[in-house]
Amino acid sequence: SKFFVGHSEDSLKKIRQHIVDQFCAAAGGPCLYTGHDMKTTHHGLGITGDDWDAAANHLVGTLDKFKVPKADKDDLLAFVSSLKKDIVDKP
Repeated sequence: SKFFVGHSEDSLKKIRQHIVDQFCAAAGGPCLYTGHDMKTTHHGLGITGDDWDAAANHLVGTLDKFKVPKADKDDLLAFVSSLKKDIVDKP
């Protein structure tokens, strides 16, 4: 949550929609992700490996809460994991 401090409610909604669109596009659509690449978006935020792990654990918890089928969950987590190198600044 520390990375979202200072954003307006409208900005937070836009960020959320970008995430939804990116996940949807990665799953085969029909959504179109129009945001920046992950390296540009996260540059300078100082995201650590621990920050990454915390966010990944939240994602897994959410997928489990909504009983996302294992194959779909595994696909999404593989996609998200492929982004780590562009998001984490400080391993």
